[in-house]
Amino acid sequence: QVQLEESGGGLVQTGGSLRLSCAASGRTFSNYAMAWFRQAPGKEREFVSAISGSAGRTYYTDSVKGRFTISRDNAKNTVYLQMNSLKPEDAAVYYCAADRRYSGVGVTTAAKYDYWGQGTQVTVSS
Repeated sequence: QVQLEESGGGLVQTGGSLRLSCAASGRTFSNYAMAWFRQAPGKEREFVSAISGSAGRTYYTDSVKGRFTISRDNAKNTVYLQMNSLKPEDAAVYYCAADRRYSGVGVTTAAKYDYWGQGTQVTVSS
């Protein structure tokens, strides 16, 4: 069982930056691929970014490429999402997720992930 807790959300102006963190419980954090998803009001949850357990592979949805960076510190059981040049359309609840059977296939699919955090709100003012 893995418990995930997000932090770092908040209110930021358009063009600003935030860094989200997701702290995981457990001693086998490096075995899990980690991802960030987001959900805006009235919309479906969508994939944002993912990173393999060794951090050797990263994935991004097209709309955040060049602006967001995912990273992880396995010694701290934490994954990060650095978000720069934020836009109003980035506003959503951001969720952290963990996949215990990473294979490189289906990383953008929410159903692939076994554990989820409660989410952290990101608001971007125009």
